[in-house]
Amino acid sequence: MTYQHAGLLAPGDDMATMIAISHRRSEQFGLSPDSRPDFTPVSGTDLSYLVEQNRLLYSHAVPAMETLYQQIANTHNMVLLTDAQGVIVHSLGDADFLEKANRVALTAGVAWSEESKGTNAIGTAIAERVPTTIHADQHFLSANHFLTCSAAPITDHRGNVVGVLDVSGDRRSFHKHTMALVRMSALMIENQLFAATFENAITLHFHTRPEFIGTLMEGIASFSPGGRFLAANRNGLFQLGLSYPALQAHTFSSLFGLPVSALYDHYRTAAPGLLDLCMHNGVRVRGRAELRLTNGVHVLTGAFDDATQMAPIAQVPAKAPTRRLSGLRYLNTGDPQLEQVIDKVNRVLGRDVPIMIMGETGTGKELLAQAIHNDSPRAQGPFVAVNCASIPETLIESELFGYEDGAFTGARKKGAVGKILQANGGTLFLDEIGDMPYPLQARLLRVLQERMVTPLGSGKSIPVNVEVICATNHNLRRRIAEGLFREDLYYRLNGLVVKLPPLRERTDLETVVRKILSVENETGGTHTISDEVLRLFKRHKWPGNFRQLTNLLRTAAIMAGDEEEIGLRHMPDDFLDDIAETPETAPASAPAAQQMIASGANLEEMELAAILKSLEANGGNVSATARALGVSRNTIYRKLPHLKTSP
Repeated sequence: MTYQHAGLLAPGDDMATMIAISHRRSEQFGLSPDSRPDFTPVSGTDLSYLVEQNRLLYSHAVPAMETLYQQIANTHNMVLLTDAQGVIVHSLGDADFLEKANRVALTAGVAWSEESKGTNAIGTAIAERVPTTIHADQHFLSANHFLTCSAAPITDHRGNVVGVLDVSGDRRSFHKHTMALVRMSALMIENQLFAATFENAITLHFHTRPEFIGTLMEGIASFSPGGRFLAANRNGLFQLGLSYPALQAHTFSSLFGLPVSALYDHYRTAAPGLLDLCMHNGVRVRGRAELRLTNGVHVLTGAFDDATQMAPIAQVPAKAPTRRLSGLRYLNTGDPQLEQVIDKVNRVLGRDVPIMIMGETGTGKELLAQAIHNDSPRAQGPFVAVNCASIPETLIESELFGYEDGAFTGARKKGAVGKILQANGGTLFLDEIGDMPYPLQARLLRVLQERMVTPLGSGKSIPVNVEVICATNHNLRRRIAEGLFREDLYYRLNGLVVKLPPLRERTDLETVVRKILSVENETGGTHTISDEVLRLFKRHKWPGNFRQLTNLLRTAAIMAGDEEEIGLRHMPDDFLDDIAETPETAPASAPAAQQMIASGANLEEMELAAILKSLEANGGNVSATARALGVSRNTIYRKLPHLKTSP
């Protein structure tokens, strides 16, 4: 299979010809290069309705957008998601680029179709139905010439465009690898949409090379419980070699040479491995099937007639999903700082103590929250995560508290259950709590105190029983001082506060790398990492922390293919560029704070170490140190009285 068919490389169409045709379309729409574009966004109510209409796309795209943004952060770019008509529904961007972006309205609610903005990556990708890069003066409107944009359409299982993923930035920040990242992210979203569309079905993940199962390169096909073909993703259609209409006449057996009953038998064995299948065209593939259905797994008694031939005997339990990185014990990989965090958390499990997780983006705050839930008495209940920073302010209230039918224009019929009620009996994880809009903080506080939720548009309060875990990368004391966070809510959530160390400060990097690779290797690989690459890992600053490391290792494992050892040649260019800019230093000893933890230092000694380290980082400036630590200047002077006599 070529990377072009996987959606990872540029199609063969002449881009210059495509842009010329798009320019002619722009003229036919009545636009001229000097036209003043309409940057007026839709109203807040209409935007809420727009996001509600695209809720499935939105929910699956936002995590991929956050991952993509981590890979391009600080490059004067932003990540955009639009609907099928090119109207932006969500954006993430670098602060230094936002001012320029606002000039051309790269913001939620603004339309970027060709009819509105002429030739541009989003509108042209929709019109041509192919990934598109529009750079500088390739834009039809002169007002957009300072931009460089790379967009990929997101399609459903029938090939219909349902949205567009785009990276736009200053034309001086153009990088040839941006389009590849956008395409991979769009393909990831398509696969997730596919899985969400066909939940009550048999889903087969397959490829001629077993190491590609579980990656973006895999084919995915879904079948009814009786084996009738339902749909396949882009790579699945390519590997099967048949069009979507032609596949409608097929079954699992006719495509893969195996009765569905034999498939069920395979997964009744104690340790089922990958399936060995022969496709209708004679090509042999390896596969992994998911047999989790809404009403349990059924066994066939005859032909593929779902209504009459499928007998629900024995109700074979669905194979439980592997709980990777699922418990606190698994997360304890030898770093003394993390070991202390886990010890503290273990002491409050099941005690109804709210937990606040501090740490930089990508340090694994949600992973820790999930592990806390899985080890708690509420493990059998739901774990519901809400990212308070990624949900538009216009929607977060309805997302959290739910709403009744007719609560606002465009509201879903019969209303919707909010995240708080979804978490009833389990754990509610509020990520990026520091970014929650101030007016909603009072409502959340009331829910936590009264244990009652009132959906929007309803006069009825509903009892709720949830354990609350919060996370933030903000200094909440500073947010309180700035009037951005309620002090009463802070003290309601501030039960146990733990801080996850950034990857660059951890002593267990080698162990972490091995664990991540072991998870990746579950799909059939046997990759290890070379000593040379590991030495570079230990030099790297890891601004994206574990999210960055995981994505890098996953990509490197794919690049390595059949090679057992991941070497320097498998590393992406941006990582090597970062390493080249990082001066090599002699191996340093563990940071003072880590050494103190390991030696059993008490809390006061650790506080002093933290203050001294912050003072050094701030050049001895007491005011800057106090702000960084979220304490008053008097606290610094009380801990280090000799500073009062310093010049």
